[in-house]
Amino acid sequence: MKPGPILITGATGQLGMALALQASARELAHVAVGRPDFDFDALDTVGRCVAATAPSLIVNAAAWTAVDAAETNADAAYRANRDGPEELAALCRIHEIPLIHVSTDYVFDGEKGAPYVEADPVAPLGVYGASKEAGERAVLGSGADAIVLRTAWVFSARGKNFARTMINAARRTGALKVVADQRGAPTAAEDLAGAILDIVVKLRRNGWRTEYQGVFHATNTGETTWHGFAEAIFDVAALHGEARPTVTPIATADWPTPTKRPADSRLDCTKLATIFQMTLPDWRDATHRVVTAILSQDRPT
Repeated sequence: MKPGPILITGATGQLGMALALQASARELAHVAVGRPDFDFDALDTVGRCVAATAPSLIVNAAAWTAVDAAETNADAAYRANRDGPEELAALCRIHEIPLIHVSTDYVFDGEKGAPYVEADPVAPLGVYGASKEAGERAVLGSGADAIVLRTAWVFSARGKNFARTMINAARRTGALKVVADQRGAPTAAEDLAGAILDIVVKLRRNGWRTEYQGVFHATNTGETTWHGFAEAIFDVAALHGEARPTVTPIATADWPTPTKRPADSRLDCTKLATIFQMTLPDWRDATHRVVTAILSQDRPT
């Protein structure tokens, strides 16, 4: 790899923040950028950031992630999830910079009935998933040295996410209803960031190898439903003195949303373990760490 810092995009998002914090902790030279200096709605900023940074590698954590809002903002979702990554990948090809691009389990329709492998056909159910799938194709078709990491159900001690939403909801009411017929793997942004930086270190040590090119699945180990995830969140919260609500399992049909979600978007992460020798921690361990961190932030100092 060329000399230079890691360029991290999406600096204010859950994953971008986790990447920057962990890169600092590991003393990895990096530059984290976000709007307005780096904005997929203004593609000229992309080229300017790459030129100014002269990075050795780029991690693209910038994206449109508002799943339901994408249905009524399709153009914006495609700009963020397809057009911007396409421009970034083109620059990576020109400058011979490896790119790690983050994608989603929502490229699948959830009908397989078993964890998806990377070669399974994609069939997104909504604009968000379709725009992310288009971004994958743009990145991989660019000619750049590119790794696409599909992940799922990202949560963190920072930012807006399911764990924080559940904790806040439980403080307002003692009874909640949570969907129990959608399966997946909650993935801590901190664990995903750690895996990405481990890949960066391998690339620096080994150089680029042909087997690194393409799609990899990267989620915390294990599986659950949104209801099971909520129960695990409240198990940890109760250890810290939070009142535990009653959590009633409901069907997806009882909680309609603008976007249809895949019923079973579990991802098989065997390829990541085989090629990069890494497995992310169990989602329950991740939940314990993240919820504990959220609650510690809430305590007065």
